[in-house]
Formats: sequence, structure tokens, C-alpha cells
Amino acid sequence: MDRIFPHLSRRRMITSAVGLAAASALPVPAWAKGSPQSLAAKGFGELSGEDIYLTIAEHHFAAGGRHGHAIAINGTIPGPLIRLKEGQDVRLHVTNRLGEDSSIHWHGLLLPFQFDGVPGVSFPGIRPGQTFTYEFPIRQSGTYWWHSHSGLQEQSGHYGPLIIESARPDPRYDRELVVLLSEFTPLHPHTIMRKLKVGDHYFNRQMLTATERGLTGAERRTWGRMRMNPRDVADVSGSAYTYLVNGHGPDDGLELAFNPGERLRLRVINGSAMSFFNVRIPGVPMVVIAADGQDVDPVEIDEFQIGTAETYDVIVAPPVGSHALVAEAVDRSGMGFASLTSQPGQVATPPALREVPTLTMVDMGMGEHAGHGGASMAHKMRDTSLLPADVEVGPGLDMVSAMPIDRTDFPGIGLDKVEHRVLRYTDLKAQRPNPHRTVEREMEIHLTGNMERYMWSFDGRKYSAVTDSPIRFGFDERVRVKLVNDTMMAHPIHLHGHFVELVNGADHMHQPLKHTLIVQPGSSATFDLTANEPGDWAFHCHLLYHMHAGMFQVVTVRPHADDAAA
Repeated sequence: MDRIFPHLSRRRMITSAVGLAAASALPVPAWAKGSPQSLAAKGFGELSGEDIYLTIAEHHFAAGGRHGHAIAINGTIPGPLIRLKEGQDVRLHVTNRLGEDSSIHWHGLLLPFQFDGVPGVSFPGIRPGQTFTYEFPIRQSGTYWWHSHSGLQEQSGHYGPLIIESARPDPRYDRELVVLLSEFTPLHPHTIMRKLKVGDHYFNRQMLTATERGLTGAERRTWGRMRMNPRDVADVSGSAYTYLVNGHGPDDGLELAFNPGERLRLRVINGSAMSFFNVRIPGVPMVVIAADGQDVDPVEIDEFQIGTAETYDVIVAPPVGSHALVAEAVDRSGMGFASLTSQPGQVATPPALREVPTLTMVDMGMGEHAGHGGASMAHKMRDTSLLPADVEVGPGLDMVSAMPIDRTDFPGIGLDKVEHRVLRYTDLKAQRPNPHRTVEREMEIHLTGNMERYMWSFDGRKYSAVTDSPIRFGFDERVRVKLVNDTMMAHPIHLHGHFVELVNGADHMHQPLKHTLIVQPGSSATFDLTANEPGDWAFHCHLLYHMHAGMFQVVTVRPHADDAAA
């Protein structure tokens, strides 16, 4: 166990020391005070029980030849693995040692909204020097994570894994391993935001050249007329990021240990700020058993794409030896890497990065059978008459999907032409039936943006312009929501406090439950929601800089006026 989580024993001891210090005025450990000069440890320990203590502090971090300022929790990046049990109560005491406000959001957890951890929506935030206690019962099980919802702190290291053990034992595996994917950059997150505002291609080092193969002359002219780039797959890439697995860069030689003959449950969490990953273990099949913490019927695959904030649980039975666990960035500008090994000290060989994917007219919202019709197509891309009346047309909207189609069967950018088996949303089917209810209302929400100005929004309105106009649901109302992506970027859309049922072709009682849903470029995706968690909840794109730039709204769940009067 120490070889997998090298700081486990020490971290448990330190955590105990913090609790004693709080209770008896003992000196606080140096890591709990934090300073920009203190080096955060890579990897994470484990905390459990009814009272858990977390300290947010400034640190330094280094990975992949890069080093710079970071925010660590209890001295590590990622922060501690919080392990809870279904049915227990928990109190999480969070102390902020930063010079600015902070917070923790418990991503995917069902809880009272005042403990959801979103400043300005569900609580005021945690001021410097203060401690806030989150207290709630654990009503579920599965693989989740936690992260800051203050400013851009998530980018700097303020995140960690959260596992809730089921009350029902699962005999399908012998050992579990947590695989948390993220990224590190020495650039201050506000510096990244400023560079994206100046030019959305700033970090893209993989633009198509005039002589490079991949597009015809007519296609190049079409993209030029639309002032868009077919290689615009990720806003921030390996030119700025070192991709991490459990806080370790690709050159760190991270080993995830197993014994010969064991069946392993890999709990894979995308805790990045801006990165989609394509995950595979070459030569080792994976069986998906859970998505976003919720059990699904087993699906055997060879690779899956995981969007920012999603989680997948897979079971693998690797042969004796050392195997490459690869988390390749969607734009193939780098990878997270670890060795899944039964032979200590034996490091697997990482595969070469694959060819950079190129977007198509389908990704531009021109439908499955779109041709390459030049000027007329470029005009259609900006034809705002295609939009519903409630979408605001202005400088924040520079593209309209002319023919958005449902692409839940699409495996993800760059994975549609590989020869092996790739997970698709249409493969997911809830293992246990959901209570079936008839949809009472339908609504449509457009994901909008202006990439040149780096403006992102819902229905053409950024959050700062709609703070007094939340999306309203009546308590226990059953609503079908269609998301239409009018942009050429994939967006992982997250609704706090609820699970939604993905409309993916499964029968009504087995639509898979998700807390985060990727909406592919130029396409639509639909979910059913039973709004049975009262309160105010954040609803946003989980790409950090998209959210910061305005793709954020508040969902309020209250009794309808007539119900309240009755």
C-alpha cells in the first residue's frame, strides 16, 4: 500500500496531530501553516471517520521539469483521499490558511444545499484564517471528488478524491486503486485566463500548416471564412501543462501495484481544470461498472474518453508484468502515465502520442451529411434566425449550430476511427431501475460562446448578466432538458446536488445517472431531471476557464407558487 500511496502512513499520523493540535493547543505542523516556499508532496494519504480535518495552504510544486506556486490541502497535491461509508454522518472541518477566500465543493454528493460549497450561491465562502464545518449524512456510494469553487484555485492544486464505500460488498474485485488525473502548470491561473482572452489559440502549438495533409483546399477556405481552426480541440495544452496521475508527472515512474491473478477496480477521476483524457491500458481490456459513481451494466472496452469532472470505475485483470496506464490528452499534446505492475521497480514503456485529431463539419453543427459548401456554410454557421427567441444575440455569440444532432453515440474527439472498442454514452445502462415518471415539462438550453473574445455563456448570457434570473424548477418537478451546443468545443456540463438521467436510448427505467454530461461540439444532448433536492444549485461548464468566463447559471428548486399556496 505504501508503494501505491507513499505518504499514506505519514499523512495519517499528521492528520491525527492536527486534530490534537486543535483540541489541545499543540503547535500546528509546518505544512498546515503553509508557505509559497514549502514543497507540496506528490500523491495523497487517506482520511476517514466522522470528523475529518483539512487545511488549505500555499505551497510550491514541481512536476515534469516545471515548478511554481500551488495550493495544497494537508500538504499534498492532490489533497487527501476522503473515504466514507454509505449511511454514516460526517463533519468536515476545513481551515483556510490562504490570503484569500476559499471553499470546497463535494462533487457529485447529495447533501443539503448550504453545504454544497459554492460561494455566493449556497454559502459565503471560507475567509482567510477561518474554519468552516460541512456536516451532512452520506446517502450514496461510489467514486467522487472534491475541489475548490473559489476563483481559479482548482488549477493550482486544490482538489482531491472522495470514495464512499457501499453498504453492499462487491465480490467482483480483489483490490481497488484510485487513479486521479489532473494537470500542473507554473503559470498563475489568472495569467492563463488573460492569455486566452488575448488569443484563444495562445497555447495551441498544433495548428494546421498550409502544406500539411488533412484538409482539401476547399475545406481550408471554408474554415478560413468561418475564422475557425479545425485543430481547436483544447484551450490549454501540453505547451503549458504537465499531465499528472495521482500528482505524479509522466517521468516520475509512478507504480500502481497489484499481485498476480488479482482483479483490480480502478476508480478513475478526471480532476483536471481543462483537460479531457483518453484512457487505455494497451493489451488489457477494461470492464466499465460505474459512471459518475453510479452502477451500470458491465461494458467491456479497450479505451474511454473521460471529460473534466467525470468518473468511471473499471475492472481489469492484468497479466503478470508491468502495463502502461495511459491518460492521453484529447489534443494529444501530452499524457499522464503510470505503470500498473506486479513486479516492483519494473516501469512500463509509454506508447507514442497518436496523431492530432482534426475537427469536421459535423463538429461545427452542420449535421452528419454536411458537405463542404464554402461561403453558404460559413453564413449558416452565424445565422441567428435559427435560434429560439430566448437566446440573446450579441457579442457573446459568434456561432450557431445549423443542424445539431444528438451525438451520444459519438466516442469522443479522436476516438471515432480507432480499431479497438471505445466506450460510448449509448453503452451505459443503469444497473438498478430508476423510478419512472412522465415528463411534465420540456426546456432547451443553448451552450454559446465567442471563441475569438473568449466569452462563454448559456443562451447568449454570461452569469454576471443573469444573477437575478435563475433557472427555476418546481420541487419534485419532472423536466426534460435539451442542451444544444452552438460551439465547436465539447463542454462537460455539471448540475450540482442532483443526478440527471441521460436520454441515450436505454429504456426509461434504465437511463444512466450522471452528474456531469459531455455535450459534443455542434450537437445536442438530452437529460431527464427529477428536481427533488430543494435549494439553490450551481449549473455550469466544468472547463474552469469557460465557467470563469461566464458559462455558469444557478438552478433554484422551490415549490411552485400554487403548490406553496395550497
